[in-house]
Amino acid sequence: MPENRHYGTLAMYLLPLVLLAVSLFVGRYHISMSLVVDDSIRSVTSLLFDTAVPESTEHTVLFSVRFPRILAALLVGSALSTAGASFQGVFRNPLVSPYILGVGAGAGFGACLAILIGGNHFVIQFCAFIFGLVAMFASISMGKVSKGAGTLVFVLSGIIVGSVFTALISLAKYVADPYDELPAIVFWLMGSLVDVRYKDLLWIVAPMFVGTLVLYLLRWRINILSLGDEEARSLGINVKNMRLVIIICATLITSAAVSISGVIGWVGLVVPHISRMVVGPNYDRLLPMSMVIGASFMLLVDDLARTVTATEIPLGIITSLVGAPLFALLLKRGRMGWN
Repeated sequence: MPENRHYGTLAMYLLPLVLLAVSLFVGRYHISMSLVVDDSIRSVTSLLFDTAVPESTEHTVLFSVRFPRILAALLVGSALSTAGASFQGVFRNPLVSPYILGVGAGAGFGACLAILIGGNHFVIQFCAFIFGLVAMFASISMGKVSKGAGTLVFVLSGIIVGSVFTALISLAKYVADPYDELPAIVFWLMGSLVDVRYKDLLWIVAPMFVGTLVLYLLRWRINILSLGDEEARSLGINVKNMRLVIIICATLITSAAVSISGVIGWVGLVVPHISRMVVGPNYDRLLPMSMVIGASFMLLVDDLARTVTATEIPLGIITSLVGAPLFALLLKRGRMGWN
């Protein structure tokens, strides 16, 4: 039985690679395996012998449109799931999502503001990233000013900050041009990876890598924090500082993910619970498994978004339709804790 579980865990770690290979051939524009092989051989030959080879349509679709989008789906899914698992451990609450500190609403307002001023794709992403961090620091600052203590203050601060930015988003929709700006705002808020290119990935890789690496190195401390503040202090952990570091890193990767994908719900809430069912509550195994399952889940959702209908389906709609029933099933089975 343990050996079978070991093979099952190994299969889960290999799943993103398998889905990546399959996703390259999923889409409304059919690309055969033979064409990809021939095109790859021509590309390698041109590099070795420094000869110019005209790019085929299949090459453009595969490597300029689909591949960056696939990479983005893997990064976004992994980031949201990692952040969700970290927040659930730190706040000791199985209902916590990556947007608990108002990051989603803050990033959404940043994108709305950029759209209103006529910013290009990069400006929208940059503003979403910055305002996501602004929302996080506002929540932390409010929590420090408050006389209360513990995680409850951070949760309440996040609700307040999120409500303010949600109101600002509504204001942005109200003043937006209903024929041009308003549709762009609504589509961004529902989540999509349709316009992602390699240059969009370059500037989010660094914050995602740094934040994820720190969380991975501190995963055993998240285990201790999930036991409670008193237990953590008795083991020599500076609870206040450690919680702050984990919150900042989780928010950093969440803001980076939201900046290129829009606000996508349920991924960071449901995937950590599924990961606990696979490997248990120990964050030494839970955090890596959340990365893997989150990346796989997001890639599957993106494949559905671009193939189910003739028009692009926003990712937030699909994650809600899939995530809500899964969450209800987990709730029914009583698997909402981390012990």
